[in-house]
Amino acid sequence: MSDSGRDIKTIWKIMQLLEGDDIESLLSEALESLIGAADAKSGAMWLKNRDTKHIYCVVSSGETNLAGFSVEFGQGLIGQACNGPDPIDVKETSSDSRFPGGKDEITGIEMKNVFCMPMPLHKDIIGCVEIIDRSAKEFSDDTKWLIRSFAGLVSMAIDERGYSYAPNPDKKVIMSLRGIKKDYPSGLEVAHILKGIDLDVYENELLVILGESGCGKSTLLNIIGGMDSATEGEITVEGRDFSHPTQQQLTDYRRDSIGFIFQAYNLMPNLTALENVKLIAQNCKNPLDSAKAIDMVGLTQRANNYPSMMSGGQQQRVSIARAIVKNPKLILADEPTAALDFATGQEVLMLIEDLIKKKVTTVVMVTHNVEIAKMANRVVRVKDGRIASIRINAWPMKAEELVW
Repeated sequence: MSDSGRDIKTIWKIMQLLEGDDIESLLSEALESLIGAADAKSGAMWLKNRDTKHIYCVVSSGETNLAGFSVEFGQGLIGQACNGPDPIDVKETSSDSRFPGGKDEITGIEMKNVFCMPMPLHKDIIGCVEIIDRSAKEFSDDTKWLIRSFAGLVSMAIDERGYSYAPNPDKKVIMSLRGIKKDYPSGLEVAHILKGIDLDVYENELLVILGESGCGKSTLLNIIGGMDSATEGEITVEGRDFSHPTQQQLTDYRRDSIGFIFQAYNLMPNLTALENVKLIAQNCKNPLDSAKAIDMVGLTQRANNYPSMMSGGQQQRVSIARAIVKNPKLILADEPTAALDFATGQEVLMLIEDLIKKKVTTVVMVTHNVEIAKMANRVVRVKDGRIASIRINAWPMKAEELVW
């Protein structure tokens, strides 16, 4: 099809947005046609939500799937594109500081070039259209006009219908964090580790937290687990305020509600696997049967073995059994596979996967391994003390399918 023919087809699809009922399907079809007309591999449409202070990818089409991502206001290229009236054109991501190693610094998605067109409405910008990996180095004036027309007409359609977007999961929120900051004294200065974290943790989900070393992800995990307290912000646990707990409340919370899995197994060397689990069970409020917890991790035959008689993977299974036996609302896992070989690490992940599948608990995992994130229900990327993006995996991979 000629360029003019594709442009006419695209404009026709855009015009349908002003008349059709199923706006989400029409947005998807129109974006797909726009990507074809722009001779690009992928595209996305992002909308701002002022209530949540995030920008959500509401439509994604092509080879690069951005569906389910959200970006905090002002963060990265998308945040910049949604703040001003002018388009942003990055012809070579390899020479742009916002794309270290050719990957978007916020989403971690690899791309060669990207073009973002703001979506204006009256005197505001309500989102942007993103075109990824076009074939031509430069867009023609006609193509830029087409993308601008798309952005403007979509804005009109959204305004007419009052359409807005924010994830609305059916799952119960078991913990909510708002405006969480954490400061540490550092000599004569103060180190600002967390700079305003907003995050909900849902019942029976696997939530993975990714980020560079020193970005604040472990500090965030410690605050979620009651091992550290926030300098500023609000925390609710199952609807109850937990922003300023006493030391006794923190102790009770860690003992009764939180299970821990760490890179180091932290087993008592002079106790058997079963005795290690019983040691935890006797100190919490509503424990499971210790033998049952051992059975749940597949170690019944090793129940009377000491840690020195077990492999690293088996010791980590005992560590998971100790977390399970608390019957906790939440299990925190800090790099649980880092000390294990691939096959053993995969077995541990399959066990964690099974806990989520059977609705035993919620697991929040910190890892540097981006492959593990593919099995999560949601992926939170932390950058410089803030949440840079949240990704919802509509179809999480199975642990047995992961390769790293």
